[in-house]
Amino acid sequence: MTIYPAIDIRGGRCVRLAQGRADAETVYFENPAEVAAQFRAAGAAWIHVVDLDGAFTGEPQNLAKVAEIAALGMRVQLGGGMRSRAIVERALAAGVSRVVVGTRAAESAEFVGGLVAEFGEKIAVGIDAKDGRVAVKGWVDTTGTDALALARRMDTLGVATLIYTDIGTDGMLTGPNFAAQEAMCAAVRARVIASGGVARREDVARLAELAKRHANLDGVIVGKAIYEKRVELTDLLALAQR
Repeated sequence: MTIYPAIDIRGGRCVRLAQGRADAETVYFENPAEVAAQFRAAGAAWIHVVDLDGAFTGEPQNLAKVAEIAALGMRVQLGGGMRSRAIVERALAAGVSRVVVGTRAAESAEFVGGLVAEFGEKIAVGIDAKDGRVAVKGWVDTTGTDALALARRMDTLGVATLIYTDIGTDGMLTGPNFAAQEAMCAAVRARVIASGGVARREDVARLAELAKRHANLDGVIVGKAIYEKRVELTDLLALAQR
């Protein structure tokens, strides 16, 4: 199982939002590349980056910062404002290894299918859910679309990786929604990356056990728990390899 330490960028800085709310921001680092270098030193091979400005405005605003992170030699998974083919190409040109499409995936299966046909495993789909319903545009709008139904459509299109975020737990340090994550793994063949709520080592250990039952549980995104020093990244990386 892969540990994906997370960096959320807003206004060029490394921040975290509680449940995705723009008015619930905590700034942790002025320079995102600084914390990325710490993650790399700890042994992380992947890093999950979200351009929050892109998520809210519809177009990435921090690709220069993302390029600085990619230049460190880590594999970058980037989401936030990936709503056109041209933007996806710009992200890949900046050194991103995997682009996460969220809002447009909920709007257009054709768009996602075209990207998968051209870019293959470099395309992931982010499914962010509130009470089982898909949220879009930086979680500002909640749709009537069922998260599992969308996941199955993306799976049929050949999307290799799904990132499933439970909004109710994200940034709250209350523990993941394990039942929702297990349901997602059972619903699709694609790799699933769990996101939202990790607060302690035991949460990751429990997800690692879940990965033994569902081989497609690829990993977990960990953000605020690292910044608040509730977990040690080196410990989580070792735990995930057992």
